[in-house]
Amino acid sequence: MPSSVTVTVPATTANIGPGFDCLGAALSLYNRFHFTPFTPLSDSAPFQITVEGTEAKRVNAGPSNLVYRAYLKCYERIGQSPPPIHIKIVLGVPLSRGLGSSSTAIVGGIMGANALAGSPLDSTALAALANELEGHPDNVVPALLGGAQLAVVTQGRLQLCDLAWHESVVPIVIIPEFELSTADARRVLPTRYSRADAIFNTAHLGLLLRGLATGNGDWIAGGMSDRIHQPYRKKLIPGYDNVHRAALQAGAWGLVISGAGPTLLALSAPDAADTVRAAMAAAWASQSFAAHAHCLRLDTRGAIAEPIGSPV
Repeated sequence: MPSSVTVTVPATTANIGPGFDCLGAALSLYNRFHFTPFTPLSDSAPFQITVEGTEAKRVNAGPSNLVYRAYLKCYERIGQSPPPIHIKIVLGVPLSRGLGSSSTAIVGGIMGANALAGSPLDSTALAALANELEGHPDNVVPALLGGAQLAVVTQGRLQLCDLAWHESVVPIVIIPEFELSTADARRVLPTRYSRADAIFNTAHLGLLLRGLATGNGDWIAGGMSDRIHQPYRKKLIPGYDNVHRAALQAGAWGLVISGAGPTLLALSAPDAADTVRAAMAAAWASQSFAAHAHCLRLDTRGAIAEPIGSPV
């Protein structure tokens, strides 16, 4: 049983076109969480939280911190008392940008607690607990397990399906420097959809999954189409149409909203990836908010807990 633990958790891109609330993938951006048990003074709180990174001042360091809440929830689930803990958070995933920052916090908290407790929960139990806390399995499941994942709740039970992602499919993101909350992004969605829209998304999700598995660009290009969330959410992202057009002209197979946005995700072949990245950045340049474009990789490891040092 380790005395201290570091948990590294990847960012995620969720929804991915027609895969609304069920399809997600882990990306090569990371948050890191260091858990060190300590002996508190008699009048001090049973936790300490420090945060490093460019957005560190925006993270709540009190008892409502999401990492700490997930840490406590895991100990509650396994029926043990949580040791007083110092949590150091090192941010590498932008907050509230559609890259699963809240999922990294939840996965980091439960993974840290589980490791310190001797790993009584397996990956299936951890995924179920993470989904209870997050409510969106398309984010927490790839953050926990890595790769591309299809997550479905059937009769109250979370079912996980590891999906093939061909090595020739490169994810490219452009991350604007403004936030778009999931709650705001959900408010613009209709409460009802037509049969035609449901059939459209079902068919295109199947096409996208086969495209991702085989690297067939034509299938990916067709499969990224969606009628459930993107037509409504793109209005919340200034410059969306310009970036979408520029990405396709530069050779991308398609471009979609990552999670609830405002980050945008393009998929392309390796030989076009840097051209697509540059075109997306140039297309955004006229907007009042800055943005940063990156060629990333699919993270296949998921969350990793590693022992560190000795307790304070």
